[in-house]
Amino acid sequence: MKIKLSKENLLQAIQTVQNVITSKSTLPILSNILIETKKDTLRLNATDLDIGISCEIPVEILEEGAITIPAKRFSDIIKELPNGEVVVSVKKNNQIDIEGLNCRFKLIGLPKDEFPKFPEFKDKEVILMEQKTLKEMMRLTSFSVSHEESRYVLNGILVEINDEQIKLVATDGRRLAKIENKLSRGIKKELNIIIPFKAVQEISRNLKEVGSVSFIVGTNQALFDIDGILIATRIIEGEFPNYNQVIPKPIAEKVKVKRDDILAAIRRANLLATPDFQAIKFEVFKDKMVISKTTPDVGESREEIKIDYIGKELMVGFNPQFLIDFFKNVSSDEIDMEFLGEDKAAVMRLDNYLYLVLPMRI
Repeated sequence: MKIKLSKENLLQAIQTVQNVITSKSTLPILSNILIETKKDTLRLNATDLDIGISCEIPVEILEEGAITIPAKRFSDIIKELPNGEVVVSVKKNNQIDIEGLNCRFKLIGLPKDEFPKFPEFKDKEVILMEQKTLKEMMRLTSFSVSHEESRYVLNGILVEINDEQIKLVATDGRRLAKIENKLSRGIKKELNIIIPFKAVQEISRNLKEVGSVSFIVGTNQALFDIDGILIATRIIEGEFPNYNQVIPKPIAEKVKVKRDDILAAIRRANLLATPDFQAIKFEVFKDKMVISKTTPDVGESREEIKIDYIGKELMVGFNPQFLIDFFKNVSSDEIDMEFLGEDKAAVMRLDNYLYLVLPMRI
């Protein structure tokens, strides 16, 4: 194989695929990127066996072929090469020559045969939606995913599709985020899958503010096509909890609060939190909310913010980080909060988005 292309194009393609590569793998081939000529393009593939990413870039093919190259060294070398044309060629015994302006590197690769094949999805219905919409839906739910390995079905985002409606749900058992939107076009059958958190991160990283994304769901895998960048991911097996059972009906006595005010107050109270004393206290009155934090052997804080509220007074504790995650990601200037009681959840509803947080002892 011998190819010529620009450093910028090659580096961008390497950075697109290399994020899925893990240094912990026991299989040396999984530390490599597969590069393969295809007509007048170069295809790059990387995988950790759970997620695979593939992209194509234009290239001048001087000799066709394929090889796998150690990803980290390949990326570092291309990054440090002078700007301009790069020539990559494969010699005998899997030797790879990388030539830039006035400099040359040699690396040892592994043959293509050992590299896992990218999954194929045939005769499956294509789901289409706006990239911007899916990006926002993932952003507003992914922070609620559980990272406890023992609760593997919660280690991803639930994707529910029914006709023209798509719904994303994430929970770690102490909070829950749910958002729904319309697809660009409806589908014939209902779908219900759990996408792993790492795949959600990679999909989100590649989604843009314009254009469409299409995806296909197979038996135990899903494939996302984002402007030619293909991301294949395994689907988490298991049954997601019935989240509808924990979502309460809306109440009339809402606390109207300015997002910037409450976010800043919670962040300040959180300065005194420790792993053993996480909860901060919320005291709700007619025209004000008192946010306070007392931590033994550390200190205490107290702050008042203005609110609009006509319900009964109450006091409740919450994990500050759970509320920070919500308030820093939403864009509304004013938020309606529903406090259901001193030992019950708080719920925030914004159009097609719902966020629920369970209380903590104070």
